[in-house]
Amino acid sequence: MCVVAASAAGAVLGCGCAAGPGPALAQQTGESVVCVGNEPAALAWLPSPVHPLRVRSTYLPSADTVEYAAGRDYTVDYTAGTLRRTPESRLPDFRTNILWGREAFDHNRFPGYGNGGFFAYVDYTYTNLTGWPVQAPQAHLLPRTRARLAAGDAVTIVAFGDSITAGGDATKPELVFWNRWADGLRVRYPAARITVRNGATGGDSTVQGLERLETKVLAARPDLVLIGFGMNDHNTGGVPVAQFERKLKTMIDRIRQATDAEVILYSAFPPNPRWKFGTHRMAEYALATGRVAREASCAYADVFGNWQALAARKKPEDLLGNNINHPNDFGHGLYHRVLSAIGL
Repeated sequence: MCVVAASAAGAVLGCGCAAGPGPALAQQTGESVVCVGNEPAALAWLPSPVHPLRVRSTYLPSADTVEYAAGRDYTVDYTAGTLRRTPESRLPDFRTNILWGREAFDHNRFPGYGNGGFFAYVDYTYTNLTGWPVQAPQAHLLPRTRARLAAGDAVTIVAFGDSITAGGDATKPELVFWNRWADGLRVRYPAARITVRNGATGGDSTVQGLERLETKVLAARPDLVLIGFGMNDHNTGGVPVAQFERKLKTMIDRIRQATDAEVILYSAFPPNPRWKFGTHRMAEYALATGRVAREASCAYADVFGNWQALAARKKPEDLLGNNINHPNDFGHGLYHRVLSAIGL
């Protein structure tokens, strides 16, 4: 499955497929890495040496972007799918990050933490053998939304969740995953009048989410609600899995009682394993989110599973904007691709 992004921002995490016989070639654009000294930094896929990769300093190219040079700033091992800083490289060295090497860190003790100045962004071509992202099409679970879009009607979407959904560590509003997704819908359905509202609040678990449901969601009279909780529920002192599951069900029930809105649930990814306040149980919260979706006949976007597929080769720091629990621009792009694969 190859998801072609429709908006300019979304295209930076686009997947371009080559036509013709043989394995499809895909384009990975803006994949983020941090480089630790001269240790190899792994890419998600094995890049094709026929199409040399490019490395730059910003996710979206701009007048301020530094284009790093092969040989001068980095070397590439195409067989291993890695790149390394050279001794005189202009690429940032993650060893100078305030949290580098710290175990069980409490971010409150390190003002100025974050990874924003340490990313390099890589464009490359690879052979797409996996069909990533792995996401079942589920437009059949969203018939009213699909019909309204196709008819050119007004469609109000509310994005509801925690700081990730609120846009935490996206460098521009248009790079927040649900904005990219809505931009793609606008291109696909140019006659539809699509409004997207940010109903998310940083720091919320499902407990606070239920308390805010009336003002953040129901008052907007939505046609479609995106629901993404789990990160704060999962943290130490958070919400037990069984209670988390019940609260998600209650949210859906209340939305359906008060509106005709359809619902897309999406899971969260594990925070940095070196962070003091994670319980390392995000898989259980993702499974619970998927169960609720199945039982309530809602669409489900498997962010957790696809994030873990990338994390099999990449460091957590490669993907975390705050080095804790917020995706960077590339990570928001992952959310966008998984949502897009649902198939509206």
